[in-house]
Amino acid sequence: MSYTQNYLNSVNGPSTSSPTTSFANSSFGGNGAGPGGSSNNSRPVPNINLDEEIRLTTNNRERAQMDNMADLYSIIVVLEHLEVAYIRSAVSHTEYTPACKQLIAQFKAASSLLVDVVPDLEKFMKEYSLDCPAAAKRIKIGVPATVEFGDAGSSKASGHYKNVAEIVQNYNNAMDMLKLGRTAADEIHPLLADIMQSLNGMRALPSDFEGRAKMREWLIKLNGMKASQELDDEEKRQLEFDLESSYSAFYAWLNSQ
Repeated sequence: MSYTQNYLNSVNGPSTSSPTTSFANSSFGGNGAGPGGSSNNSRPVPNINLDEEIRLTTNNRERAQMDNMADLYSIIVVLEHLEVAYIRSAVSHTEYTPACKQLIAQFKAASSLLVDVVPDLEKFMKEYSLDCPAAAKRIKIGVPATVEFGDAGSSKASGHYKNVAEIVQNYNNAMDMLKLGRTAADEIHPLLADIMQSLNGMRALPSDFEGRAKMREWLIKLNGMKASQELDDEEKRQLEFDLESSYSAFYAWLNSQ
């Protein structure tokens, strides 16, 4: 027996236990248990297989839903990058406009498959920590920035009278559609977008022209509706009033030139 073991025996008395067991018994109440001598507080180490695949879904329906949410997420991120690139002149208006229209259409298609799961864009972005303010704004209005604010970089030559003719025609198209009782969101939104785009094409028109603000408000409202959802009688009447007042304001400006 070693000198150290002889010394321990002289202090604690002879023991057949190992040093580890003696330490556990004297310090934690015996039997290697925790405080109080009970072993009920011990936690079993979980048996984890790091090579095992963790399944996020249990059936095909859940898998399709997860894929659609991933698509929606990626569309928002790509649209954010596109908006920032356009703002920084990293892409031209000819590249930006069709790409933006495509992404907005893809967003609408993807979100239509997730109506019950993703009823609100802001909640979806908050839940998944998506910081994409430019994309959220573009989705909200539903048209590219070149339509909302005009396309200053356009090289398409368009005369004053041609612009006037386009504006008049677009106003008449929208008002005729309402007179025919066609008030579905997917029917009215493109017509108002045409009005907005033609107004922006008139360079001499004042930047604070009231028609732009009204069209923008209606574009946002209609874009937040389902495609087949129709305006009620009160909304239809208000839109007719806004179109007529905006049309009159345009003619008043035109006659003042």
